[in-house]
Amino acid sequence: MKLFAEEMRRDPYRMYAELRREGSGVVHMDDLGFSMVLDYDGVKRGMSDVETFGSNITAARGNVLEWLPFLDPPRHTQLRGIVNRAFTPRSVAALEDRIRALSGPLADRLVASGGEVDLVAGFAQPLPMLVIAELLGLPTEDWTKLVAWSETVVHLSDQVLQGGSASAEEAFAAVHAEIGAYLDAHVEERRRRPTDDLLTRLVGAEVDGPGLTRTELLHFFDLLLVAGTETTMNLISNAIICFTEHPAELARLRAAPELLPSAIEEVVRYRSSVQAAFRATRRPALLGGRELPTGRFVLFMLGAANRDPAQFADPDRFDIGRAPNPHLAFGHGIHFCVGAPLARLEAKIALSDLLARMATFELVSPAWTPHTAFHIHGPASLPIRFTRP
Repeated sequence: MKLFAEEMRRDPYRMYAELRREGSGVVHMDDLGFSMVLDYDGVKRGMSDVETFGSNITAARGNVLEWLPFLDPPRHTQLRGIVNRAFTPRSVAALEDRIRALSGPLADRLVASGGEVDLVAGFAQPLPMLVIAELLGLPTEDWTKLVAWSETVVHLSDQVLQGGSASAEEAFAAVHAEIGAYLDAHVEERRRRPTDDLLTRLVGAEVDGPGLTRTELLHFFDLLLVAGTETTMNLISNAIICFTEHPAELARLRAAPELLPSAIEEVVRYRSSVQAAFRATRRPALLGGRELPTGRFVLFMLGAANRDPAQFADPDRFDIGRAPNPHLAFGHGIHFCVGAPLARLEAKIALSDLLARMATFELVSPAWTPHTAFHIHGPASLPIRFTRP
C-alpha cells in the first residue's frame, strides 16, 4: 500500500474502506512507526481522552513546533484562551462585510481571465490569506509572501509524519528567520501604535501575568498562516470538486440556495480538508481491540471517521441535505478548530460568489494535483473550465 502516493492523496477513501474491511478500527503501520485509528467512535474517544492521548508528540516523533495543536493542558488551556477572544461569534460576524468586499472582486477577476482558470491560484488560495492578513492587520499586498511561508510550514509538518527530513528543517529554519524579521517589525509598530486587530491583541495578551514571548508570538503567527488558510482554501476547492462529481446535488443547491450551509457541512464530511490529527500515547491504551503502548505515535483519521458506515448512512453518498451530520472534520474535544466559524463564513460567501458567476463548470482533468502533505486533503491546483450566466 503506497500510503503517500499521489493517487492515495487524491482519493484516500478507497484505502480507508480496504483497511476497514480487514476488521479493525485500528491499523498498525509498523514500518512507518505509527498507528492509524479509522472508526468514528475510536477517533472521537481518542480525541476526547487527553490523559491517554497527548498532543505533544515530540517524544514519539522528534522535535515539533510548539503550536496549540501540539500542546497539552495546562499550557494549551492558557494560550487557547487568548485565541478564543479573536474568534468569538461577534468577532467573526463583524468580518462578514470585509470578507464580501474581498471575495466579490476576486471572483470577478477570476471569471474575467477567461473560460479556463486555476481555481486555487486565482481564488481559493488568495481569499483566506487576504482574510487572515486583514484579521492580523497586515498589508493585504503581502499575501503572496504569506502564502509561500505557509506552504513551507505545511511541508515541514508532513515531514514529521514521514519521519523527518534535514533538508526540510533547514528550509524551514531559513524561512522562519524571514518570518521572524517580518513579524518583529509589525510587533514593534503595534507597541508604538496599537490598533484594533488581532496582532495588537496578541502583543498585549497576558498569560498568568507576563505577556507572550517572542517565540510564542511567532508560533501563533505560524499557526494562523497555516490553519487560517489551509482549511478554508481546501474547503472551497473540495466543494467545487464535489459539485462537478455530483451534478444533481449542484442542481439541487442552485434550486434551493438556502441549503448552502448544509452543503458546506457535507463537503467537510465527504472531503475533509484535514485528514488526520496527530497524537502520542501517554500510557498504554486499547482501541478497536488493538493495544497501543506508551509513546506510540497515533494518527486519528478524521477523513476515515467521516465515512464510517457505522455512523453515517450510505457514507460514500454526497448529500447536501444530510441531517444529522455529526462529522469530525473540525476535530473534537479541547482541540476543536477555533477558526471553524470563520471557515464556514468564508466558504459560504466564496461559494455564493462563484456559483453566481459560473453557469457551468467542470474539471479540466479528474487527475488534479493533490497537496504533498498526506494529512491535508485538497488540490494544490485545480484547473476548471466554466461558462458565464
